[in-house]
Amino acid sequence: MDVRPAESRFHTQLGWLDSWHSFSFGHHADPSNVGHGLLLVSNDDIVAPATGFGAHPHRDMEIVTWVLDGRLEHRDSEGNVGELYPGLAQRMSAGTGIRHSEMNPDPDVPVRLVQMWVRPDTVGVPPSYEQVDVVDRLAGGGLVAVATGDPRVDGAIRIHQRDATMWVARLDAGAAVEVPAARHVHLFVATGSLRLTDAEVLLGAGDAARFTDAGAIAATAVQDGTEIIIWETA
Repeated sequence: MDVRPAESRFHTQLGWLDSWHSFSFGHHADPSNVGHGLLLVSNDDIVAPATGFGAHPHRDMEIVTWVLDGRLEHRDSEGNVGELYPGLAQRMSAGTGIRHSEMNPDPDVPVRLVQMWVRPDTVGVPPSYEQVDVVDRLAGGGLVAVATGDPRVDGAIRIHQRDATMWVARLDAGAAVEVPAARHVHLFVATGSLRLTDAEVLLGAGDAARFTDAGAIAATAVQDGTEIIIWETA
């Protein structure tokens, strides 16, 4: 287990963007921190009102966007348009090449999102886009599959990576989940706080834990409104 405190992340602060990077990104480069398993990017972004990322290109990458607060408008060169909100997951497969923009359409309220990039198992696929609302399932507690390439996992957006699954849980204080046993697991606390019961480790908002061949780990929410994002990759 490798615990990464929130303040240890790379930080980009612009006039319209406040971004924290779990791994090397852009001009932030650390050869010892370029991803965990198949997860290459995990950016925790706050975008100011009526601003955002203008049209820019991607290629051969599976990109999953998860909004925590506010709204985010997506537009791409394939003609896809969508507005993301908390509980609506989005997947964009860049494939042979795509351009997209991500803008905060609200004139007054910032948007906070986590964007994650996963290495695909197949390159050169046609670019595509998908979104799914999992609000009702999240209300039931426990881990909810949000994005996956595993054909055995139902109800999630499909990524071109058979060995990766993203899970989200929204937990009240005292609620517990079991972190999956996988070769590589990345657990990010988006809001609230979480105790890794077996290790007696407390994680707060923005903290992450990286597991390698750790087996199943019990985790219990310490605060109401705790939201966690977990990637398991083979």
